[in-house]
Amino acid sequence: MDVTIDFDIPETFNMATVLVDRHVAEGRGDRTAIHYGDESITYRGLQRRVNRSGNVLRDHGIGIEDRVILLMADRPQFVEAYVGTMKIGAVPVPVNTMSTVEDMAYYINDSGAAAVIVDPELEPRITQARVEARHLKRVFVVGDAAGDDPLPSVRGTRHAFDAAVAEASDALEAEPTHRDAPSYWLYSSGTTGQPKGTVHLHRDMVSCTGTWLTHVSKPTATDINYSASKLPFSYGLVNGLYQPLLAGIATVLSPEPSGPQIVAATIQRYRPTTFFSVPTLYNLLLRQVEAGDLDLDLSSVRLCISAGEALPAAIYERWLKTFGIEILDGIGSTEFGYIYIQNLPGRARPGSSGQVLPGYRAKVLDEDEQPVPDGEAGELYMQSESFAASYWRKRDRSRETFRGPWLKTGDRYWRDADGYYYYAGRGDDMFKTSGQWVSPVEVEGVLLLHEAVAEAAVVGSTDADGLMKPKAYVVLRSGSGEVPGLAAVLQEHCKQCLAPDYYKYPRWIEFVGEIPKTATGKIQRYKLRVEA
Repeated sequence: MDVTIDFDIPETFNMATVLVDRHVAEGRGDRTAIHYGDESITYRGLQRRVNRSGNVLRDHGIGIEDRVILLMADRPQFVEAYVGTMKIGAVPVPVNTMSTVEDMAYYINDSGAAAVIVDPELEPRITQARVEARHLKRVFVVGDAAGDDPLPSVRGTRHAFDAAVAEASDALEAEPTHRDAPSYWLYSSGTTGQPKGTVHLHRDMVSCTGTWLTHVSKPTATDINYSASKLPFSYGLVNGLYQPLLAGIATVLSPEPSGPQIVAATIQRYRPTTFFSVPTLYNLLLRQVEAGDLDLDLSSVRLCISAGEALPAAIYERWLKTFGIEILDGIGSTEFGYIYIQNLPGRARPGSSGQVLPGYRAKVLDEDEQPVPDGEAGELYMQSESFAASYWRKRDRSRETFRGPWLKTGDRYWRDADGYYYYAGRGDDMFKTSGQWVSPVEVEGVLLLHEAVAEAAVVGSTDADGLMKPKAYVVLRSGSGEVPGLAAVLQEHCKQCLAPDYYKYPRWIEFVGEIPKTATGKIQRYKLRVEA
């Protein structure tokens, strides 16, 4: 890596300066920072646009630690607004573009946002949501929106963002923020409950992103990142913004949803060297390639990274056999900013999340918060310099999760003798049958080994006697229609693979068209438990 990352962070520190300004100052201004459509933006050009975006916000009354919600697809304006917001000492809060009007009303009111920057096609959601927004001052619409439009019937005044940016000054001094000042928020997508505003500080992303770059990807000046996971999510935000900008390399941005055809065309066009996705999409890409419906050329790709949910060993093996590239699975969280346990190149173990990265500490504890021996599942606790300061306005949940220097992840894991960690499900996903713990992830992984199964989700369901037993929801692969006796075949398959732990096999198998997931691809088992 030709860019030095300084982990010794001074007391006065603004993260925006190391993402963009530093590269121009150190002679990398002519490097490409962003590939988008037919446009390639250099670091020098990005600096000008970041400064103009920051000036627009400041000129419209947005100040230090004001929250600015970004409801935008993956496009250059997202990066410019995000970094520009940080540079003036305000706090960007990216949210999912699939958010409903009700979601947006919650985000705006919970965060006390002073401004929203929104894509024009998504503006109606803001128009409806902002009526009750007590703190909202400005709504900026990107693209070819009309000019300023005061709307006295609702809170906040509408402005055309791109037009204002075009007229703004491209000189901007970074606000001398404290390293422990809020830098950005993300709302957790979560598998249960109300989203939590996770507050990160300016120092956090140097630690977690720099560690990953140093020990996993080790990029060179010619590397290009492409993340199928989108910028409003923690995984996508680091893949597509923090990582490349911290390393001084290029990122590929695509506003379209990351379906197989879009992904294949994007890889063919821009020839990225590092590809980031989630297991669900890796599986979908494989299914279409195997069916002859997709031409996926990965000859430029040296690393395939997976996170967001556990990667089944079966998908790893199929991908390696098909493309000759291993998928490096890892586990991270919104609270930590990024991945903290990761399989490393040449050292991946199928079915595992990898080993603890340098700079992190892990421990696996039982219900009494005592360490468990290797091979036994317990709750994972993690420690590092990068985990969030708190959940906004959620004191009790913060106290439950943030335990001094340790964070209670809510994930159940077990560790083998070589220090590899294996996912056993969320704490509230585990259930007992016949007095023994069942890990839904383990049974799902076995089901996915069968050639007829495309997706699987396992939950606990009560039988006629009120006893908890495993139930599986299965999506069949294309061409594998439901046939009489298939459920019994899958049950026998599970028994053989799970032996001698026969109690784990699903007593019921229901074939479905889709499995409910969060926006980040995590199975929403709580919805299936209601149905079960």
